[in-house]
Amino acid sequence: MSLLIGLYLCCLGLVIYTLFGFPLLTMVCGLLVRRPYQKADITPPVSLIICCFNEEQSIEAKLNNVLALDYPDHLLQVVVASDGSTDQTEAIVERFTSDRIHLLSLPRSGKATALNAAVQHATGEVLVFSDANSMYDANAIRELVKPFAEPNVGGVAGNQVYRKSYQEGSAAAGEHYYWDFDRWMKVWQSRSGNAISATGAIYAIRRSLFRTVPAGVTDDFVTSTRVIEQGYRLVFAPEAICYEPAAGNSKAEFGRKTRVITRGLRGVLMMRGLMNPFRYGFYSIQLCSHKVLRRLIVLPLLVMAVLNPLLWNAGLVFQLATIAEIAFLVAALAAPILSSLGLRPHKLLTIPSYICMVNAAVLVAIWNIVRGQRITVWNPSRGMPQAAGSR
Repeated sequence: MSLLIGLYLCCLGLVIYTLFGFPLLTMVCGLLVRRPYQKADITPPVSLIICCFNEEQSIEAKLNNVLALDYPDHLLQVVVASDGSTDQTEAIVERFTSDRIHLLSLPRSGKATALNAAVQHATGEVLVFSDANSMYDANAIRELVKPFAEPNVGGVAGNQVYRKSYQEGSAAAGEHYYWDFDRWMKVWQSRSGNAISATGAIYAIRRSLFRTVPAGVTDDFVTSTRVIEQGYRLVFAPEAICYEPAAGNSKAEFGRKTRVITRGLRGVLMMRGLMNPFRYGFYSIQLCSHKVLRRLIVLPLLVMAVLNPLLWNAGLVFQLATIAEIAFLVAALAAPILSSLGLRPHKLLTIPSYICMVNAAVLVAIWNIVRGQRITVWNPSRGMPQAAGSR
């Protein structure tokens, strides 16, 4: 019994650190250690890279959004790389082609190949990466390039905002709350040093720091963290805002999460050198806590879930934990059921549902890594874009 209790306490300590200790440590570090950087209203030549596959529902709105951006026309190049699209995506982009907007029609080979080809075609000093359904605020690129006035800043992560719409299922609400938390973390991380990584919807790096992206990894993670690997800072620009539709139904989101986490874990394995604290300091602790411990937290949680009922007779604490475990699972099941009935579940239900869905996707992703499966192509399952600023 004592051995089981000891194992349980070790798992509990790991969970508490990952969920509460690490965010608190990040906040304290952001308060005590300040590394300010220069910002200025600069307008370097920018190449906006958009990789897409079968985005006929989003690409026209995206390009109209791009044309409405507040950035000098002669300094903004747009490269749309179509990864073997079989719908009307390329025909739509061709209607917009000009000296500013370029279409690369590529055979189907995966996002990494399309991304690398697009960068080869790019001419800007700064590369901005975007998704086809990400709608930028008019001043998003201006805000994104301001930190490049600091020579030591090599990359800038933008602020991805999910619209407050819960009509597409409980996964949408859970995704929204997760990104609110992630945004808060990036603010503190950036104040004391580096944001851990960028999201593919909106980020920028210096052209000279780009390195070819290998297949089978999360390209935004690898590309943005390579900035840090090369000795430059990756900072967060909260005023550089883009809007995305939140996740759709839980079934579609589960498949997307599985793909993203599988590629993400491969990316972490590839960039594991960044977890050397003797070279990268506190950033290594942040990276390990955020990208490894938080993603793999399902493993100690599963151990605790199994041990809770086994330790029922060990005391009131384990009895309450077992009851809480059952209540959590009931809440997680209730959210998708209510959504399927056309009802809007409370966040007390959507958060458990989202957590369970993500952790199930992590287990599948771990199995993909163990058996050596690589995911090199992607099939987007997204909501329809809306005008920038619509929430």
